[in-house]
Amino acid sequence: MNILNSERKTQKKQKESFEDKNKEIREKLKCNRDIKKLLEKMPIEVQDSFTEEQLANLKIAVSARSWGKHAIDFRSTIKFFRYRYYYVFVAGRNLRELTRGEKQLSLLAQALFCTVFLTFCTALGVLILYLVKSALGINIFTDFSFGVWDWFKSTLN
Repeated sequence: MNILNSERKTQKKQKESFEDKNKEIREKLKCNRDIKKLLEKMPIEVQDSFTEEQLANLKIAVSARSWGKHAIDFRSTIKFFRYRYYYVFVAGRNLRELTRGEKQLSLLAQALFCTVFLTFCTALGVLILYLVKSALGINIFTDFSFGVWDWFKSTLN
């Protein structure tokens, strides 16, 4: 009989310990910023009705918003007559899987960007070489000039 009573006491202590742990976990979950915002929109009796498991799953679901964090996130409002309008500009790394069409468009955009960038760099390099050649007084064709050196000298004066 003594053994049975001591087992019951042990089970009761374990149950109380388990309930205390659950209460502690529940309070930690309720202090989570995302969960707190969600719970604030509900009546108190509904807030208290969630189990630890439900709160944990709510935290996972709410925190999994990949659209919520951007490298550039600019939001504001504009008042226009009686109405207020909002606008949002967000940019960041794309973590979504692209469709075949999006991949092809992305590849085309990359190729176009690289072509424009390389063309610009080449033109800038040729301009710098031309200005250095002209500054050193080297004439490849006699009595012929593009006029770039004269324009450059006039802008510096």
